[in-house]
Amino acid sequence: MTYEIKLDIFEGPLDLLLYLIKKNEIDVYDIPIALITEQYLQYIRMMRALNLDLAGEYLVLASTLLLIKSKMLLPEPPIEGEQPEEEDPRAELVRQLLEYQAYKEASLTLAGRPLLERDVFKQASLPFTLENAEEEAIVEATVFDLVQAFQRIVTSLGQDTVMDIDTEKLSLTDRIHDILEKLIEKKSITFEDLILERRDRRWIIYTFLAVLELMKTHLIRAYQSGLFGQIWIRPAVKS
Repeated sequence: MTYEIKLDIFEGPLDLLLYLIKKNEIDVYDIPIALITEQYLQYIRMMRALNLDLAGEYLVLASTLLLIKSKMLLPEPPIEGEQPEEEDPRAELVRQLLEYQAYKEASLTLAGRPLLERDVFKQASLPFTLENAEEEAIVEATVFDLVQAFQRIVTSLGQDTVMDIDTEKLSLTDRIHDILEKLIEKKSITFEDLILERRDRRWIIYTFLAVLELMKTHLIRAYQSGLFGQIWIRPAVKS
């Protein structure tokens, strides 16, 4: 018997798709569907393995990607006379991505404007620097960066680490409180050190879920130096 975690941390399937396009430095007008579909499905499998509650639209987009991939694999029909050029199977997806990206950027611009009372805490935001960082820019890590980092960590542990959750007495709330107390004491900690504090599969998974929940509630922020660089966790505001 397993314990299912329902955590609506992910903003939506188009966010995941845009993240993959950005990570692979792909032209949105010329998406390599086979590559993106495989990576998208890897994230879906990871979320399912963690018993995260997947919204239906994630599976709808997965089906759409597979459909586009299959259409692009079909041989082109023989040309007989003049025929209208068929629309690129990716065209509608590209249109949705561009439209979504425009609205997302607009919302971020609005969110950055001063807002009465909310910005009382703005000066408490923590500037972040890494003492040993090279000249690579430090950027704020996304939830998808954490999922990818978590997958690398678990893979490095070998086949003995099975990603399931059973009914052992281990509270997600208690783990959240533990992480917050640790951050108050240390101010910052690497994501890997936090995950591997104990080599216990339940502990590892609950730690990851706790980090996702803390990011969702904006109690912590994650930073990364360079692509696939070390991820650091810090409180969102000064304690």
